Amino acid sequence: MRAFIFPGQGSQAVGMGKALADASPAAREVFGEVDEALGQHLFRLMAEGPADDLLLTENAQPAIMANAIATLRVLEREGGIRLADKADYVAGHSLGEYTALCAAQSFDLRTTARLLKLRGRAMQAAVPVGEGAMAALLGADLDKAQTIAGAAVDAIAAEGGGELVCTVANDNDPSQVVISGHRVAVERAVALAKELGAKRAVLLPVSAPFHCPLMADAATAMDDALVDVTLNAPLVPLYCNVDAVAIADPGTIRAALVAQVTGMVRWRESVLAMAAAGVTEFVEFGGKVLSPMVKRIAPDVEAISVTSMDDIEALLKRL
Repeated sequence: MRAFIFPGQGSQAVGMGKALADASPAAREVFGEVDEALGQHLFRLMAEGPADDLLLTENAQPAIMANAIATLRVLEREGGIRLADKADYVAGHSLGEYTALCAAQSFDLRTTARLLKLRGRAMQAAVPVGEGAMAALLGADLDKAQTIAGAAVDAIAAEGGGELVCTVANDNDPSQVVISGHRVAVERAVALAKELGAKRAVLLPVSAPFHCPLMADAATAMDDALVDVTLNAPLVPLYCNVDAVAIADPGTIRAALVAQVTGMVRWRESVLAMAAAGVTEFVEFGGKVLSPMVKRIAPDVEAISVTSMDDIEALLKRL
């Protein structure tokens, strides 16, 4: 069995998609459609930068989606294949869940681009710049990360600093967990991390504390937005971030997309669940971030990254 998987924020880079667009009309069509849907020259920003503008959440999210869908579209068009014939499941990390649903035809491309633009803006607006932060805890599993986050909150409360938020945002793999919340609490967690068993803790260069309760306003914005769009049942089930289970009912998917704004991305559990369901091959489109995580989670499975025309041609020989 095979899963098609799609990366989240952090996989963007200036130059993304350019070689693919130069080589394939199918890719150029995707980028043009996204530009038109958003009313901006997003592909030019992807291809040429500046990097600071591409890093903005409202640009990075639709850009990462467009790059992954373009990669898949080239595979489908030039290889004459259908996702439903070659994949048993889809999954994505955070915004990648929207990409996965676009790939499986739950959302059309234009709707996906507009939703991610809105999602990026709403997540950025939910917390004033500077008040939130995120950090990666390396060499820490989920239990250890929860202990570190809790210790930071308790320490600040004991000092009279009030009840702050610091919680696990992404359970990525057995050795990498990301925490999120108020900056002062996340910084305290970073300071405590080694003492409490993590190998290293690194503040991440993000402008908002994603996947934590501080994103409540953004969750409300997405709830409102998703009411007004068509969401079809996917061609194959989606393993969703918030529950790490396969879902296909449009109402259930809509609720999961709202919940994931404030909820933990349970990527490690999702991969384990897919492997337990019989998935032996994971194919990541448009990035090289998730496939190494997959191998750390489930060493016995195959994990492939597809980002270039050469990668697409190699994958076509495997399918």
